[in-house]
Amino acid sequence: MSLHCQKSAKGDKVNTHKFKADIHQDREDSEAMAIEPPFFEKYKAILQSSANEKEKPPTVEGFEELELPLIDLSHLNLGPLERQECIEKMGQAAIEWGFFQIVNHAVPDELLNRLKQEQIKVFQQPFDKKSENNFLNLSVQSYRWGNPLATSLRNLSWSEALHISLKDISKMDEYNKLRPYWWRYFDGTSDQMPSAMAPCCCLLHLISVTVACLTQCAFEFASDRQHGLNFTLIRQHDPSTIEEYAEKANFLAQRLAEYLAQNLGIKANYFQENCSPSSSSLRMNRYPPCPYPSMMFGIIPHTDTDFLTIVSQDQVGGLQLKRNGRWVSVKPNPKALVVNIGDFYQALSNGVYKSITHRVIANQETERYSAAYFYCPTYETVIESCSKPSLYKKFSFKEYREQIQKDVKATGDKVGLSRFLL
Repeated sequence: MSLHCQKSAKGDKVNTHKFKADIHQDREDSEAMAIEPPFFEKYKAILQSSANEKEKPPTVEGFEELELPLIDLSHLNLGPLERQECIEKMGQAAIEWGFFQIVNHAVPDELLNRLKQEQIKVFQQPFDKKSENNFLNLSVQSYRWGNPLATSLRNLSWSEALHISLKDISKMDEYNKLRPYWWRYFDGTSDQMPSAMAPCCCLLHLISVTVACLTQCAFEFASDRQHGLNFTLIRQHDPSTIEEYAEKANFLAQRLAEYLAQNLGIKANYFQENCSPSSSSLRMNRYPPCPYPSMMFGIIPHTDTDFLTIVSQDQVGGLQLKRNGRWVSVKPNPKALVVNIGDFYQALSNGVYKSITHRVIANQETERYSAAYFYCPTYETVIESCSKPSLYKKFSFKEYREQIQKDVKATGDKVGLSRFLL
């Protein structure tokens, strides 16, 4: 029956445009559901048990919002007094907050925007694809979601992440990683796909991308001129966006670690000797809208297993840290990157710098994206406090990681540095 002839019970003609819009909306809803991890299925027993036993859910609302100490790294290039003042300010923030934010950090906004688009493209893949062992040619379990060992509301995480070891980035070829997924967005009735799924960030300026546009060449893509863009051939990123960001983040992390070391008397080449890009990692996070934002976290409270973490985040907000025994919300700064001290720097500094417990709260309406660069030592590096008497016994990255794995398996939570107190 033609839609134009179909009648309702009252004899009115069906609104064809509305009918088509409803079909389109149903299709979009179905595709949106297909990308989400099965949180409800995984957490069903915990949610039911909590309701039956009236378990007190974690409280994640109504917190004071504070701005982190702001460090302008351009002052490092001024005179000796300004440089020293900047380094001391950085150290003071590491002591008092364990967190600070930096501007004029030499990571271009354009690169950060490209990184965000890469995250969107990756996480918009169907969950079945993301959970495959060889997703994007990365190591097994690079894609992670939720907390598989959660036993109660307090250790539920409503998020998904792609944890990339820097030595694996070269495997993420910009063309091959997305090509297998293009075709599912062509349903046979159209030769166009959403531009958000296109393999080249430059194409995101277009409303849609044609099949011919994508298949013209394996490494180059023609643009659609009807939208007034002056692209003829668009070459894939070389190096890739993720690789480019990781290189800049690693350089920045090493510089920050060295500046912080000056306040402690640690030798200048300590981090060059004990850290390498291949030992660090990048974690791209997505926090989907959560229907129970007052009952669970985006990421559960934790500290970071590294020397330093550099975080690029969007404007949705949700990062909270524990300060003076209470939780406070961090006000997002569109111009800044967030830096926090990790467990290894706390141990190295003999407790002077603080690895602060932090978390991300869930949001009911809006998804959130962030990217965290973890600056880590090599697996065999032994962490020893820089002063005496030492608060911590010596341990290697390998020993620390193995202890964490045991604790998480046993309790669902990381215990951390307290395991290594003398």
